[in-house]
Amino acid sequence: MTKETAIKLFKDQKVRVHWNDDLEKWYFSIIDVIEVLTDNSRPRKYWSDLKTKLKTEGSELSENIGQLKLLSKDGKQRVTDVADTEQLLRLIQSIPSKKAEPFKIWLAKVGYERIEETEDPEKVFDRAMATYLHKGYSKEWINQRLKSIEVRKELTDQWKERGMKEGTDFAILTNEITKAWSDKDVKAYKKLKGLKKENLRDNMTNLELVLNMLAEASTTEISKEKKPKGLAENKDIAHKGGVAAKKARLEIEKQTGKPIVTSNNATKLIN
Repeated sequence: MTKETAIKLFKDQKVRVHWNDDLEKWYFSIIDVIEVLTDNSRPRKYWSDLKTKLKTEGSELSENIGQLKLLSKDGKQRVTDVADTEQLLRLIQSIPSKKAEPFKIWLAKVGYERIEETEDPEKVFDRAMATYLHKGYSKEWINQRLKSIEVRKELTDQWKERGMKEGTDFAILTNEITKAWSDKDVKAYKKLKGLKKENLRDNMTNLELVLNMLAEASTTEISKEKKPKGLAENKDIAHKGGVAAKKARLEIEKQTGKPIVTSNNATKLIN
């Protein structure tokens, strides 16, 4: 069971969900999930009691829960507590229910695999290869994708060395690289391919992957030479790395007469 299939089980039930396009996150109605997992006739009371229990245990999960207006059974938009995917999976671990067991088993397996990967990083690539083969990708595409993971790791290591933080800084810099080589920021690129939460690189063609790798590898090498400080300087380097790949893209498009950045996504890559 993957995180995607685990969460899809909720989307197939009578659980209200909301997709936040800006944050690229699914949000799930907590009381709906509780009702599905526990068959409790008073899910609001159950959630209230669970929040108290979590606070007593020192958990900050309930304090970080957000709220959204969702359509209720009476046909009106009402404010309700919601959890994103990670919060939801953490919450499930606190619910004693037979229906929750498949999720708990999956979470335990994921945790064990992450420990294994820390001890032997090669397992990351082995599992990635197996996953992509199972999904139906070609071996040629998979080899490119695994190489792109290696190139990406070298870049993020360089960013960390330059004092950039995972999360916001990485997202800003990645967006700068993507926009510079493809003429589309990440959000626009994903929209073109009809994606939401899906990984953009998993939906790139071989040529798109190659150019994205060139952009990231170029950024890494320029950063090593220039040793930028602060987000602004790193952003400038990211732009230059992306422009290097853009020149290659434009030349290929000139010679072939075809655009490289297209709406083709995984469904077409696999089929």
